[in-house]
Amino acid sequence: MDEQTAAAKKTILRTIPYGLYVLGVNHAGEDSAACINWVTQTSFDPPLIVMGVKKDSGAYALLKKSGKFALSFLESGQKDLAFAFFKPTTVEGNHINGHEFERGAISSAPVLSSTPAFIEGTYVGEVDMGDHSCVVGQVADAVLKRDYQILTLKECGVNYGG
Repeated sequence: MDEQTAAAKKTILRTIPYGLYVLGVNHAGEDSAACINWVTQTSFDPPLIVMGVKKDSGAYALLKKSGKFALSFLESGQKDLAFAFFKPTTVEGNHINGHEFERGAISSAPVLSSTPAFIEGTYVGEVDMGDHSCVVGQVADAVLKRDYQILTLKECGVNYGG
C-alpha cells in the first residue's frame, strides 16, 4: 500500500461515527466491564446486535463463559464514564471502576446506574478475526430511562486507531 493510500485509509476510518457503550458481564460472581465503541443492530427478528469486543479483555473472557451480557448506552456528556472503562475492572460494593451500578435482571451483569438506556442479551455466536471479535448477541430486554444522544468518540476527542 502506498503512502497516499495508507493516509486516506486512516482518514476515512477515523470519520466513521462510533458511539460508546459499557459492556458488563458477570460469571460465577466475577464482574467485568469494558468500554466498547462498535455496536450495530443486525436483525429485527430475532433482535440481534453485533459488538466489537477486544479478545484480550476480561469482559470478552467472562462473556464467553457466561453467555450473557448487559450493554449500558453512554450519553453525550458522559466522557468520564467512557474513560473509566478503558482500564481494568475494579469492583467495590455497588461501584464498578468508581461508578454506581445495579444488576441486570436477566444477565446479573453490571448496568451503570447513571446511563440513559441499556439492553441485556445472550451470546449467540461470533466472527473471530483479528484482535477484536464480532460478537453476536440476541437482545432479551431493553430499558430506556430517558431520551438521549449517544456519546461519540469524536466528542471525547479520540479516534479509533484505523
